[in-house]
Amino acid sequence: MNEKLKNKAMISTKQQLLRSPDIQPTSEVIAEALGAAYNSYLKFVNRLENHDIHLEWRYYTDGKAWLAKGIHRWTGIRGGQNETTAFWLSIWDCFFKVTIYVPEKARADTSSLPIGDEVKQMIDDSKQMGKKLKFFPLVFELSSDEKFEEIYTLVEFKKKLK
Repeated sequence: MNEKLKNKAMISTKQQLLRSPDIQPTSEVIAEALGAAYNSYLKFVNRLENHDIHLEWRYYTDGKAWLAKGIHRWTGIRGGQNETTAFWLSIWDCFFKVTIYVPEKARADTSSLPIGDEVKQMIDDSKQMGKKLKFFPLVFELSSDEKFEEIYTLVEFKKKLK
């Protein structure tokens, strides 16, 4: 890793990056944006394969930013190909966000998951999105691997929901 990345301060402006549709989110671009958090990002992304999750980057014009979908694909009982979006990932100044949208009808089922009290409190405090969308968001701002196990637990939970 070059000196510029090593010396980048961990002071975040909470500014979302990767806003230009012309600049693809390559490893170099992401490393520059995340600074010291890049190693945690790599660790997170590299372990996704163990959970059968693939990242797909796309530029979204409505939000004017590149976002990655964490997608789980499987073959249904009749042979059809199915997919579920397990989470969304965005790149911010010195950290990355992982957002998991859990169906409101599954909120009670999350209480039995092996996750910490802080995340359980986050679930309790999360507000349902709108009247039509029956989901609540769980947003993790990550610059270290501190919450990875809980995120992977929630991803596995989300994969099992149909």
